[in-house]
Amino acid sequence: MRQVWITRAGPPEVLQVREQPDPEPADGQVRIRVKAAGINFADLMARVGLYPDAPKIPCVVGYEVSGVVDRVGTGVSGLHEGDRVFGMPRFGGYTDCLAIAEDQVFRMPERMTFEEAAALPVVYLTAYNMMLFTGTLRPGSTVLIHSAAGGVGLAAIQIAKTRGCILIGTASPGKHDYLRQQGVAHPIDSRGDYAAAVRQIVGDKGVDLILDPVGGKSWTSGYDLLAPCGRLVAFGLSAASSGTKRSLLHAGLQVMKIKKINPMKLMEDNKTVSGTNMGHLFGRLDLLRPQFAELLKMYEAGEIAPHVDRTFRFDEAPAAHHFLHDRKAIGKVLLVP
Repeated sequence: MRQVWITRAGPPEVLQVREQPDPEPADGQVRIRVKAAGINFADLMARVGLYPDAPKIPCVVGYEVSGVVDRVGTGVSGLHEGDRVFGMPRFGGYTDCLAIAEDQVFRMPERMTFEEAAALPVVYLTAYNMMLFTGTLRPGSTVLIHSAAGGVGLAAIQIAKTRGCILIGTASPGKHDYLRQQGVAHPIDSRGDYAAAVRQIVGDKGVDLILDPVGGKSWTSGYDLLAPCGRLVAFGLSAASSGTKRSLLHAGLQVMKIKKINPMKLMEDNKTVSGTNMGHLFGRLDLLRPQFAELLKMYEAGEIAPHVDRTFRFDEAPAAHHFLHDRKAIGKVLLVP
């Protein structure tokens, strides 16, 4: 099999294709011939050495794949050779052959492409968990989505539209027309004072739900924007990234900018701060599988549709990571064997 390895912490050029023997499925596992693998921002953070949950480098990362089952281990009853499937590994998705537990695999809808399938699991589960599982997205809510043109951002937009929400989204100006086409009434420049821009839109009413993967000072500004009974959900700390290489000083400064809030303050303000880390939920498939099943129903109903910006071959993995670092992507970026 061919895999994309992080050979050492550093810029995208540290990614390297290596060959390894094909894995054999153990008891309760299936083997998937991978057709596409999703790239997430956590992969970039792992590559620069700022993602503490990642395996020790050198390693293979990747949370989501699509492909075809080509071998079934003993004890597997619900999947068969030839099934078109999603696979959701904890890590190891940058590969063309994957052995994975049966309960981490779902059959793909018949009309779904392999590219759509690799683009769905992590970002849509993250958005669903933040909006419809741990929180209640009320119809007509005002929702502020940071990095709105990214994978989670577009997933959140589609889910929010099913509740008739008023959408505000931050992104670079070149992506604003696309966001308007997707239903974002108020695109704002992510590079300026977003809080002032949002306040001009909502006035004293505030924002009901904020989804923020930026962190640092952004969380503090977002908290102040919340309406009574509003909710801020943190799902990343992209502010800690200083580019294609690690800077511990920069990361530390961003962490220091995070405002400390105690429960008494939350009670007095009638506000909620919560967090979602999908990587830490992979051990709770009892929670994730029902959410994923609901997402597939939404896909079949035409309410959600993953958007793939570009695909890159395995040997183009450095270019794929550069593409994401440069904030060029709209939606998902994939690796294809």
